[in-house]
Amino acid sequence: MKISLLGFVFRRVRNSLWHLFWTHCLTAVTVAMALYVFGAFVFLETNLQRLLKGWGDEIQISAYLDKNLNSAEVQALVKRIEAYPEVERVKQTSQEQAWRDFQTALGGQSGLLAGLPRDVLPASLEVSIKPGHQDGPVVEQLARRLRQQKEFTAVDYPQEWVEGLGLVLLGVGWAKWIFGGVLFMATFFIVGSTVKLAMLARQDEIEIMQLVGASENLIQAPFLLEGMIQGVAGAIASLILLWITFQFLRGEMPSLGGFLMPLGRLTFLDLRSIGLLLVLGWLLGAAGSVFSLRRFLKSWNASRSEA
Repeated sequence: MKISLLGFVFRRVRNSLWHLFWTHCLTAVTVAMALYVFGAFVFLETNLQRLLKGWGDEIQISAYLDKNLNSAEVQALVKRIEAYPEVERVKQTSQEQAWRDFQTALGGQSGLLAGLPRDVLPASLEVSIKPGHQDGPVVEQLARRLRQQKEFTAVDYPQEWVEGLGLVLLGVGWAKWIFGGVLFMATFFIVGSTVKLAMLARQDEIEIMQLVGASENLIQAPFLLEGMIQGVAGAIASLILLWITFQFLRGEMPSLGGFLMPLGRLTFLDLRSIGLLLVLGWLLGAAGSVFSLRRFLKSWNASRSEA
């Protein structure tokens, strides 16, 4: 396309954006909402993957001690467990330390503990697994052996949570595409309707261009560009909304302890996800425009031929 024709296309786009400003804004907002929901699922999936990886990197079994045990019995139990071939180390946490850790985890809300006895939390042993023995069946077998020890009242280990979180992560991944697909289809038709309105508003101008021999590509180019601009603008708006949501959650989310520590600091979307949202916005705008343009011009040309 010649430079002069490019200038003509950009002028038409500028005039359309000015005269149909609120219509274009509504379409961009629709694209933004669809991409915001999709991006929220991506954001959730990203941070759940971090949590899953954090649990997998360091698997520990928490075994809670009977309150009636004395110091000698606890030390003998620690030595016995340290002798297990799959155990890397055993860390003992007293009732007092468990209370302080809980206070630290609550942060500014630690006042909620006022009135509770300091020995409400049991002492425990944190059993770390050697890197070569972190397979699910091995950890489960070790947890079963620990549960058989009469000195423990309860035994927990993250692998049980990892399996549950894996299912949640799978569900989030499917929901991302299912909800995203429905919203994308709705947005696709809304973008197409906006383009159709713009063409109807300039019907006389299009007819004059056809009479003077303008090609269909030249007629369609401004509308296609408008759709792309709407899509990219909506994608940028969705990223701004996601960033605001991220900042709010990061500020409100309390410090987490124990097995949730890997999720203690949320992370925003990476560059790949940001690029995906921008490309999806661009594609939504372009595809909706092309679809509407072809249908409109086909029906319009057919009606003119019959006339």
